[in-house]
Amino acid sequence: MVAITVILAAVIGTFVLNLSDSVNEQANAGVTVEAVDGSTGQNLVTINSINKETTSEVVCRPSGNSVGTSAGESSKCPDGNAVVAVGKSNVEDKTLQTNINADNS
Repeated sequence: MVAITVILAAVIGTFVLNLSDSVNEQANAGVTVEAVDGSTGQNLVTINSINKETTSEVVCRPSGNSVGTSAGESSKCPDGNAVVAVGKSNVEDKTLQTNINADNS
């Protein structure tokens, strides 16, 4: 009876302690998207703020263009891309804007 109680306590303790590890952090940044030239389908993405503790960089996907790693940096990204904050190590990526479009960003 004592052995069952000890095993049950160990299983419950393990579950409770690991539960806190399952809380997922997300990368985060603030960006502005502006049309560069509607005829070429390019957008200027500028980083306004970035959480350096959780975010390694901001990118455009699927093109792969890196916008930057610090506030104030910017880059051109094609229409139809998503702007994504890329998480560090075990931090989840966060989509900031989807399907950007130079004509109606």
